[in-house]
Amino acid sequence: MTEIARNSLLPADPTTCPEADGPVGPRRQVRGSTAGQRFNLYGALGGGGALAFLLFGWFAPFSGTFGWVLVAFGAFLGLYAMLILQDGTKHDVEDRLATALFTSTGVLLFGALGFIVIYTLSRGVNALAHANFFTQTMEFAGPLDPLTTGGIAHAVVGTLIQISIALVITIPLGIGTAVFLNEVGGRFARFVRTVSDAMTALPSIVAGLFVYAAVIQGVTHERSGLAAAIAISVMMLPIIVRSADVVLRLVPGNLREASYALGSSRWHTVWSVVLPTARSGLVTAVILGTARGIGETSPVLLTSGVTAAMNTNPFSGPMISLPLQVFDFVRSPEPTMVARGFGTAAVLLLLVLLLFAAARILGGRPAGEMSTRQRRAVAAASTRDWRRFAARLPARGVDQNQPPPTEAEESS
Repeated sequence: MTEIARNSLLPADPTTCPEADGPVGPRRQVRGSTAGQRFNLYGALGGGGALAFLLFGWFAPFSGTFGWVLVAFGAFLGLYAMLILQDGTKHDVEDRLATALFTSTGVLLFGALGFIVIYTLSRGVNALAHANFFTQTMEFAGPLDPLTTGGIAHAVVGTLIQISIALVITIPLGIGTAVFLNEVGGRFARFVRTVSDAMTALPSIVAGLFVYAAVIQGVTHERSGLAAAIAISVMMLPIIVRSADVVLRLVPGNLREASYALGSSRWHTVWSVVLPTARSGLVTAVILGTARGIGETSPVLLTSGVTAAMNTNPFSGPMISLPLQVFDFVRSPEPTMVARGFGTAAVLLLLVLLLFAAARILGGRPAGEMSTRQRRAVAAASTRDWRRFAARLPARGVDQNQPPPTEAEESS
């Protein structure tokens, strides 16, 4: 091809695109919705519900709420696709159906969570209405006693002690293992990652049996809060390791290279660059591990023991926790004990929510954003540096007692 022929194929202005041969269709809208799109959505919802009503009430021998919802949702998707095709393209159908499926999934999960919370609170509100439920123990209360007697203070204390010990064990081990897998590596790292991935599917009862055989039968010879905390740690550790491993992989490699280029060691790079960058993700990993451990019942049932009295010593005697207390209450045929069980479950939900909120407040700040105390410390250090440099330059007439210049003064 000659030079003239090649130049004839290029646009005159290289910054512009050549005109399309055919007509250009309307620009697709990826955010918001038009009146027609809302009509398609609401019409498909109404049509799917009406079709399910006709099938279940008139034309077909169907019954059951779950079947009605399933048929209505399937009819909604089919009608929604047909309505979109009236004035749209195949890509519009795929986009809107994917949006409907994702939105339905979110609504389903949120609805299930809301149903669990509301049902638990409604069944346990009779127990939660009494102040003694939070301040007393079940040491002097029996199954036939009213709700004005007895409480779960011993179970709340036991849960806090056990999960605190488990966090003390799992946080350094889990994050340290994740740092080893990402920053050190080697042949042994593949084996550790494989074992960690396999332990995420470990049944909780197996962890309880392991701690019962290794710790209780071999060392302590009695059930205790420490044994329960070790069993909880076995369940939490692989979750924290796996989640922290994924988070540390997302730290950009150029940050490490920049730190090494400035002369930092590997340990200083990990401590000052890698971990602060992944702080929010590491907090999320700890939250996931805490959520797994705080609700475990099977390993605690085998290792902590059941008691109705307060025990604050994790090294001696049985120490009950909230999940085990729920299990002990709801298996009773007495309505008051069942109400105490649902009230205990509500307290457990509230405790988990408070722990998550505290973790977000403590570690949810983005990397590089300093707290008020840290900003004050940096400002004080900058002032000290200014005065030290001013003392070394008396010939320039710099007053040592003069405050350091602001950013605006330095720029001028």
